[in-house]
Amino acid sequence: MNLNKPAENEVATAWLSEPRWYLWDGGFLLLGRSEGIVRAHAHHAIQIVIGLDGEPAICTDGDDWQAGRGFIVLPDVRHSYDGRGAISVMLFVDPESNEGTWLRTSLTEPITFVPDARLADCAPAFRTFHERPLEAMDIHDLVRHCVHALSAGVPPLRRRDPRISKSLKRINQSADLRVSLEDVATTVFLSPSRFAHLFRQQLGLPFRHYLLWRKLARAVLAIGRGESMTDAAQAADFADAAHLTRTFRRMFGINPLALMRGQFFEIDSPFEEHS
Repeated sequence: MNLNKPAENEVATAWLSEPRWYLWDGGFLLLGRSEGIVRAHAHHAIQIVIGLDGEPAICTDGDDWQAGRGFIVLPDVRHSYDGRGAISVMLFVDPESNEGTWLRTSLTEPITFVPDARLADCAPAFRTFHERPLEAMDIHDLVRHCVHALSAGVPPLRRRDPRISKSLKRINQSADLRVSLEDVATTVFLSPSRFAHLFRQQLGLPFRHYLLWRKLARAVLAIGRGESMTDAAQAADFADAAHLTRTFRRMFGINPLALMRGQFFEIDSPFEEHS
């Protein structure tokens, strides 16, 4: 469904019900009813949106709004979002995980609208989880089930360079993410320039962009645990709270204070790291 381009004076997004956040180190799932515009932004995660009782809308820069029951946004695609009053599931998948790699092989466009047949499994399951959680699948299993249902074919057998796999493990297991390209390159016995080239070749983005995404995901988790913006910024190796706020707005289109509202649940990552 095509809609008009947004007016310049569109209001910012607002929650119409208390959102629920399910957080893990590397991504999160958001469930709630919202309306209004999330300004243009881009992030490294694959974003899945499923409307449970309506059709949220999305647009890329310069294009008209399009609404649908479900859509998937590739990493680093700049877009705006409007919940349009619907209860929606918003899931952020690390594209370096096994599930993220599989899902990406199913996508050819920056934004893919999901056919109803593909939503037949996961949308009702999420609706049950929202309305009758005691009757629903465990959230960890539900997230994996949804991503598998939206992925076409069989999981790919892509082999990643073991030096990049080792570097990703080093980053993801770092307690404070205070790591540099030079430090990681040394651990895999490559020069910084060779490592930077190989990292971008294998993952499709520069090392510092990937590290920034991991820092932001770590900060979101800290905020969900009740830490202040200052403490969350320090835990994720941002210069200060202002730096974290600017980065959050650029990647998610909203102020991180939006994270201060709702119910928060910390879960283990539903996804497997790519070996």
